[in-house]
Amino acid sequence: MSEEFTVVPVAHVVGGRTEPTDDYWGGSRAIIRIDPTRFNEGSVVGLEDFSHLEVVFRFHLTDPTDLHPEPRRPRNNPNWPAGGIFAHRNMRRLNWLGVSRCRLLRIDGLDLHVEDLDAVEGTPVLDIKPWFQEMGPRGEVHQPTWPTEMLAAYYATPAD
Repeated sequence: MSEEFTVVPVAHVVGGRTEPTDDYWGGSRAIIRIDPTRFNEGSVVGLEDFSHLEVVFRFHLTDPTDLHPEPRRPRNNPNWPAGGIFAHRNMRRLNWLGVSRCRLLRIDGLDLHVEDLDAVEGTPVLDIKPWFQEMGPRGEVHQPTWPTEMLAAYYATPAD
């Protein structure tokens, strides 16, 4: 089952936060700057009609030796149950991929101005998709209580 493939960034994050943190991403603004050597303004035609984007990116600042496939407690909190690598959404993943859903504020050429993107300055963006409501979860959504507790301040603004 050993298969490898190469991906190239379609864009990079410009501005916004410079350091990844666990919380307070609310209100953070940045630009997703699409690579002008690969794309022209035709690549974003129609995107302005969408309020939100789904962005796939690479956790480029993560130490590659900081991979923990064994079960561990979220944020090392002893009150939350240990879970394996696929029961977490953090940066400690084999391929170092992240997915974020953010608000599209406006488009200026190949610059996508966004809010609430939880990726930092310089982050390589591997794909950008408009958010379709129909592509959200189908059926009843359930989860344990610890993600709600853990993420209570994730999209809070620093002043909250």
